[in-house]
Amino acid sequence: MSSSAGSRPEEALVTVELERVTIVAEAVLEARLLALLKAAGARGWTLGEVRGEGSRGVRAGEWQGNVKLETLVAPAVAERILRELAREYFPRFAVVAYTDRVRVVRGEKYV
Repeated sequence: MSSSAGSRPEEALVTVELERVTIVAEAVLEARLLALLKAAGARGWTLGEVRGEGSRGVRAGEWQGNVKLETLVAPAVAERILRELAREYFPRFAVVAYTDRVRVVRGEKYV
């Protein structure tokens, strides 16, 4: 069997299992939520403006819109974030949060 010059066998792709925490909240909370992520131990985040309708309906004109924050973190950090959201934000604000397990390439950047 021959191989092409310069080709190498494929190396196994190394991934790390982390938690992706997703938060959808009123835009007015953006700075506070970013501070919460940092204090809980998140090393980075992704933020975008989003629209949608849920149990509180669409309240155009009453709010500045919504933001969606995502961060990749270790399970313990995800737990801290969710506990703080449940304690400080869920009772008073339109906030949705959820986690899912993800496999990340270069996972050492996130923990």
